[in-house]
This record gives sequence, C-alpha cells and structure tokens, in this order.
Amino acid sequence: MIRNNSTSHMMTRRRLIGSAGASSLALVSSPSWARTMVDLHLPGGPSARALTTAFPQKAEMILQRTRPPLLETPWSVFDKSLFTPNDQFYVRWHWAMIPLSIDVETFRLKVHGTVARTLSLSLRDILQMPRVELAAVNQCSGNSRGFFAPRVQGGEWENGAMGNALWTGVRLKDVLDRAGVTPNAVQVRFHGLEEPVIEGGPRFMKSLAIDHARDGDVMIAYAVNGAPLPLLNGFPLRLVVPGWYATYWVKMLSDIEVLDEPDANYWTKQAYLIPDTQHADMQPGQKGVPMIPINRMVPRSFITNLSSGTRLRVGEHRALRGIAFGGDCGVAAVDLSTDGGKSWHAARLGRDEGPYSFRHWQTEFTPLEPGKYVLMVRCTNRNGAAQPVIANWNPGGFMRNVIESTDVSAD
Repeated sequence: MIRNNSTSHMMTRRRLIGSAGASSLALVSSPSWARTMVDLHLPGGPSARALTTAFPQKAEMILQRTRPPLLETPWSVFDKSLFTPNDQFYVRWHWAMIPLSIDVETFRLKVHGTVARTLSLSLRDILQMPRVELAAVNQCSGNSRGFFAPRVQGGEWENGAMGNALWTGVRLKDVLDRAGVTPNAVQVRFHGLEEPVIEGGPRFMKSLAIDHARDGDVMIAYAVNGAPLPLLNGFPLRLVVPGWYATYWVKMLSDIEVLDEPDANYWTKQAYLIPDTQHADMQPGQKGVPMIPINRMVPRSFITNLSSGTRLRVGEHRALRGIAFGGDCGVAAVDLSTDGGKSWHAARLGRDEGPYSFRHWQTEFTPLEPGKYVLMVRCTNRNGAAQPVIANWNPGGFMRNVIESTDVSAD
C-alpha cells in the first residue's frame, strides 16, 4: 500500500540535487572484469557467467551482457535482506545508448498530449510535491528465462532479474492532475532517455490505461531504499508500476504523453506479448495462439538458504527460509513439501510490508532417513492464485512461476 510521507523533503532534496556528480560516474572507463565465474546451472546451453564489479555504483553482479548492460543479482543477496540493496539491484536496458551522466539542474520531465496544460517539471518542482513511499518488487518479464526448455532467445537469466525495494517519489495521479487530463484521454505513454542504436529503431516506450495510470499506486520514484536512484537503475526518475512486470517501469523517465487513442508503438503492440492462455502457456511451434501484452505479475516463492546438492545429516534440525511475493497482490500462504509434492505443510510468514513486496517465510526440516529429498515451495496469493506444478513455455520466455524444487540428500 502506498504511504504518504509528509516529513521535510530537505534531506532528500539535498541528496538528489547533490547526486549530479555521483551520477556522472564513468560508464566509459576501461572496465576491469573480475576473473571469477559462477555456474547458473541453466539447461540447454552455456551457463557460466562472469562476476563483475566494473559498473558504477554497483557491487559484485552477474554479468549477462555489457551493451546494453544486463546485470543479475547474485542469488546469495536474497537471503540477506527483504529489501535488495541498491548496489546489487539488477540492471536491464533495451538500447545501448543511455546517458553517461545527468545534469540535475537542467533535467525536465515533460507532460503533454491530451491535457489542459503542458508541463515542464524540474526535479525541484517534483520534490516540492507530496511525497509517498511504496514497497514493491521490480521483476523483469524474462526473469528465469534461462530455465525455459526448449531454450528461447533473450537474456538467459537465472532467478536474479528481480529485486524488492522501498520506492520514494510522487503519485503519477498528482502529476497528471496538475496537467489536467481531459475527458477523452484513454492511455498514458512513457519514455525515458535511452535511445536506439540504429537509425529508425523504435524508441522504448510503454503505455498504461488512463484509469490504471491514475489509480494512486503508480508513482514516479526519485529514491530507492532511502537513497537517490543509481544511474543504471534509472536516475533521476523512474516509473513504478506495482504488481506489473518491469517492462512498464520506464527508467530515466523524461516524457509523459496522454493519448486520446490506443497506443500503437512497437513496444506496446509487438513486443512483450504473451499467450492469452492459462499461465501464459503454449507448445513450442504452436500456431494461431492469441497474444496480448504482458501485464500483471504472478506469485513466486524461493528457498534462499539451501541450494540443490546440499548434504544434510539424518536427524539434524535445519531451518528453511526464503522469500515469496504474490505478484499483483499480497501473499496469503506459503507451503513447503519435503517429499516432492506428495504432502504440504504451512510455513510461517514474516512481517507484511505491503501487497507488492517480498515477504519472508520460514519453517524447519529434519531428515529422518538417509536418501534424497525434493524440497518444494509454493506461494498462494490473496486472490487465490497459486504457483503451478508444471512450468509454462512461450517464445518470449516470459512469466515463469513454476513451483521451485531444491534437491538435497541426507546421510
């Protein structure tokens, strides 16, 4: 749930306006790639990736691609905190042409189109508006794509193309109300400062229905986890669309256009499409499947303190813990199976940080006999949607949320 914050903006304003230097860190400096490699254990192809500390404002990350930057959060990070630290929050851009620095004094957010008045808002203007905070998961549409079989094109992520954070900013509704949305408005289109690398390439833009844009939850963030947005995560402004996949969370947001007809741009009509079927599932090579734009997230859950291949001792009490999120609503329950899904028991849920946030869960496991055990974790959200037993498949590699399994043994 979005929270009002009526305390002084002075500290945030100073930190944001003072971030001009921090946000012009040299993306163009000669990188010194780490030699350490990590195996993501992805089926169907090479799964070794480099670990790198070469990117500005970023600690150790899994390098998926250099241009445009695709950096994955190492899995161990998710066992340390409910909120993903800014310096290890994953990075995903569509085009390689992104600004290497931002002048916060001259930066403007333009609001135009089917409105009563066109706005050109400075960061100081935005910081003077009522401030809100919201805990929300940002997850790439293709998170876990590397597990799709048969393999599909795109970034071959493991499970780390996601992060949970406390976002601070202003309601999109308040900005639109300042511009004065006219009655014939149907959609709102957003784009940022990244540019195509080829002439005529489609500029990255995404749209929301007018009622969704004005629902009071969608926000324009200027801070994350109490600090200005890192440059690679969208400094100085980023759209936050809680409960929806990150393709809608436009980074370096610079332009908001209110439309009086449905948006027909490439990134809305042709890209990020999913089968209009249960679990966005289809068969490889299947034809004639109706496709729609990806939208709401679905529930997921993970064990974070044990990995496949862990060896346990018979009779040893082991704590099991992890994270879950409900997708477009809160977590209702997390259940664990230690026998490959034959039986289930409820895990204990941790503090509820809101309907769009990660939520901790924990339970215990004691192997009573030697042998192999398949641990499975399942989230059910407050709308009654639960993770499926069988993984979905689609050509985009989108919306994987199968019940996760962790194979361990005891002796």
